[in-house]
Amino acid sequence: MFESTFKNFKVNFNTSNARNSFSSGDIIAGHISFDLTKETKITSISMALTGKANIHWSQGGGGKRRRKHYSAKLDFFDLKAAIVQENGAVGKATKLQPGTHLYPFTCQIPQGDFPSSFKGIHGQIVYSLTAPLSGSNSMTLCCLWCSSGPITMTVSVEKKAFLPGEMAKVICEFSNASSKTATPKVKLQQKQIYYTHNKVHQRIGYRHLASTTGEPVRAHTSDVHSEIRLTIPAASALTISNCSILVNEYMIEVNLSVIAHPDLTVLFPIILCDEPVFPQPPTVLYTD
Repeated sequence: MFESTFKNFKVNFNTSNARNSFSSGDIIAGHISFDLTKETKITSISMALTGKANIHWSQGGGGKRRRKHYSAKLDFFDLKAAIVQENGAVGKATKLQPGTHLYPFTCQIPQGDFPSSFKGIHGQIVYSLTAPLSGSNSMTLCCLWCSSGPITMTVSVEKKAFLPGEMAKVICEFSNASSKTATPKVKLQQKQIYYTHNKVHQRIGYRHLASTTGEPVRAHTSDVHSEIRLTIPAASALTISNCSILVNEYMIEVNLSVIAHPDLTVLFPIILCDEPVFPQPPTVLYTD
């Protein structure tokens, strides 16, 4: 009966920036709206702004062995406030007529070093603003944040930090004095680490997010310059290094593959953030 009285309950945020995201200390403004099918008494309409992290994984089991479960939770903040109250006193009923009702709200995200919103294979970091009567909406909280003789490869990445959706340029110098063609490949790898409290247990997961192949380096060639461009998926989560139970890292992996020989591999840790910075990483020389 109560559900049939309330229709189209929504929580709407005013756009704060082009990415429609919020950061630590930001003021959040918006309104809730709903339709009433008949006259209804409302004691109060409240809202809650929360930030939480949780992780869980299990392992083992089979036969007589019990499967072990590992989990941890963190609460960054949990704020509550009343949007509707009569004469300044929560608890006294307000009589609302049938039709559409709209109530503005304003609240502030606490100051703090909070990690970005994230959803992974064994955990998540979620920030949400909810109101009663089955209304809820989510928002994003952003934080700043070889060796085999005659084959050599010198690799550098133009910068350390990138935006999701940005193109990374990998600068390579190759020399291939062998009798076989070598093929360069560039990959973007994601590393997720989940911890229980006090880091007694951990679970690590890897994801291959993107890859591209450069022009083959012919046999008996030297001083071959190549720039390989790799697009970082726009939906990639930001780097997380400031959460005690969940870490999200990225690395660019450069391989030079030669048939019947071990690959030459270079790994460059990178940062995905909402505002780019431009430190120049050192060039790395590997010889095979």
